[in-house]
This record gives sequence, C-alpha cells and structure tokens, in this order.
Amino acid sequence: MNVLEKLQLFSANMAYEVAEDVNLTAKLNADCDHLNQLKDQFPVTQAQLPNGKSIPLLKTMQTSVCENDCNYCCFRSGRDTPRASLTPDELARAIVMLCDAGVAKGVFLSSGITGGGIRTQDRIIATAEILREKYHYQHYIHLKIMPGAEKDQIFRAMQLADRVSINLEGPNEHSLNKLAPHKVFFHDLLEPLRLIEEIRRTFPPYLAWKNTWPSSCTQFVVGAVGETDLDLLQTTYNIKNNFHITRAYYSSFSPVINTPFEHLPKPDPRRQHRLYQAFYLLRDYQFDLEELQFIKNGNLNLQIDPKLAWAEANLAELPVEINRADYQQLLKIPGIGPVTAQKICQMRSHGKIRDITTLRKLGIPTARAARFILLDGHRPAHQPGLFSCDP
Repeated sequence: MNVLEKLQLFSANMAYEVAEDVNLTAKLNADCDHLNQLKDQFPVTQAQLPNGKSIPLLKTMQTSVCENDCNYCCFRSGRDTPRASLTPDELARAIVMLCDAGVAKGVFLSSGITGGGIRTQDRIIATAEILREKYHYQHYIHLKIMPGAEKDQIFRAMQLADRVSINLEGPNEHSLNKLAPHKVFFHDLLEPLRLIEEIRRTFPPYLAWKNTWPSSCTQFVVGAVGETDLDLLQTTYNIKNNFHITRAYYSSFSPVINTPFEHLPKPDPRRQHRLYQAFYLLRDYQFDLEELQFIKNGNLNLQIDPKLAWAEANLAELPVEINRADYQQLLKIPGIGPVTAQKICQMRSHGKIRDITTLRKLGIPTARAARFILLDGHRPAHQPGLFSCDP
C-alpha cells in the first residue's frame, strides 16, 4: 500500500475517535468534483474548533497496529483487521499534500500502541515536528497523548499542538479494568492529564506554539461496563476543576465484531445527549455536581434535560425575579444562557423589565423560561407544554 491507501484504511475506524465537535450544518468547500471525491475517500470531518472556527479536519493515525487488548476496540491486538503503519516523514508529507489539495486544513493525530506508550509518543511527536519545522505547517494540530507518556514528551507535544488529549475511557479504575485490562487508570491516564495542567501552570506560554499552551480534553466510553452517569460526571467535574480540561467527550458504546464486547447492546442514544447537556451545565452554567438530578440508579433522567429537571425541583414553586437575580441565578433558568443572562444584567441598568416580550426580543425562548420567573413581582402568562427541553 502507498501512503494515501494507508490513510484510507484508517478512515472507517477513526469514527471511534472524537476529536472536536462535528459541525453538522457547515459543508466542506469544494472547487471541483475531484476534490469532493478526495474528501469522501479520507477520514475528514467538518470540525468545530475551540475558537469557534470550522475546518475540514483530517482524523488519522500513526499506526493501526496495537499491542493492547482493549475489550471494545476495533484495533485490539489479535483482532483480524487490516493494519498499516506510517513513518513520521511519510505521514507528515501526506498531511501537507492533502492540505495543499484543499482536502483538510487541520489534523487530529492518534495511534495504536506499538513498543509501549513512550515509543509511540515519540513517533507522534516526530510527525508534528516535521510538520511544524520542515514544512512550516501553520494549521491546527490536535495530538493524542499516549498512556504512560513521560513529562518531557508531553511538554514537547504541547509546544507543537493547538490541542492535546488523553482518553480516560472509564470514569474510574474499576470501569477501566473492564474496558482496557492492561491500562492503569491513575498512572497511565490520569497522571498525563495532571502533567498537562502542571506544564501550563509552571512554564511561560511563549515556549508554546503561537505563544499559547494548548487546550486539553478527554473521552469516555459510555454504556459498556455498567458505569453510571454519576460516575462519569463526578470524574468529569473533578478533572475540570483540577486539570482545567476544556472538553469531555462521551462516546456511546458501539459493539465491534470479533471483540469480547461484540454481543453487548448499544446504550440508549439519549444517554449520550443528556451527559453532554450536564457537562455544559457544569462548564458554562455554573452548576455544581450536587445540583444535578439523578434517578435511583445513578443516571440522569432520559425523559427530561438536566437543567429543566433542576428547575422543576427548585423553581416551579419559587420562581426567580428577573429584576433582582444575579448572573448565576439567571443562568439556572431554562432558556437563559450566558449571553442572554449578560443582556438581562445590562438592560436592568436602564430600568425594570416588566414585559415578557422584552425577554423575547433578547433572544430568550420565553416558552421555556416563563414558568420559572417573575417580572416585577408577577408571573408572566405562559402556555404549559410548549417549552422545549433544551437548556
């Protein structure tokens, strides 16, 4: 196989790696039918980056050979699947070629593990060094940190990347042992996340690419080994506060043939959606973990979004006075987010808000908010059952 054929081989299985948010509304720009065909052949997704920009992102690997035997993974050792490897120079050259052709304007680079996490990390770093230093590649790079990577390797990866990540996979050691029996939760996975934050905190940003240390994120496999939403969100909450990850990804388990988990059922797709809603509440809406409403089995209620569940329990009988609530209180109201909460605070400096239409003009879906607010001491009129269950 040539280099491009190897990249194509990685394409189908890279769907399991969540790199950035997929922009479902943006379309890949194409100047010709040939370019469209190229984009169909390679693992390129329209990705929403942390800065809000959207780019065609190549999701690829250093190698699909892996010595680990994770029970859910399509790349696990011993599984009968086509394998391929690329040298750092081969991969860097292919990335630049696809960039020059307009196929991708950024790269997410992961890898199977061969020769241990440290040796694999060296190859990933070498690819990024060739891109930045030999080809003067200016586009977005997201580098995967391998289990057990050393601090100097993490430091070098952070000097080259716009984002780094390491997949925790499970929320704790017990879950990880079922998913990936040869990985060590604290040493192999949690420690690199701690080192990423330590480097950001102790080294000046001028040492990094574009004078800014990269953001960091992690990923969990959801629904394979009996972990609860509380387990997942407890770990998310802790690493968000302690290691300042900017994103957690919740990848709904999907059974892969010829793996030990091939006969396990897929989880309800609503579960992944609820986890993301809860994550945004923790990250953007100033919720504490203790405020989230869990049902008896430790999971979120699939029938109602977690912000609405909190409001039903806390605001239905004690609505919030829009004219007196502080910013944090406003964020707790269904239909009000960070932007509209700021607008309310600014508008109140010019006088009281007395009319529901004023909130509607600010972009607030008042059908969601009306049940939980007061306007100058009065409940606004609302029609039950019309509000959405989004935050």
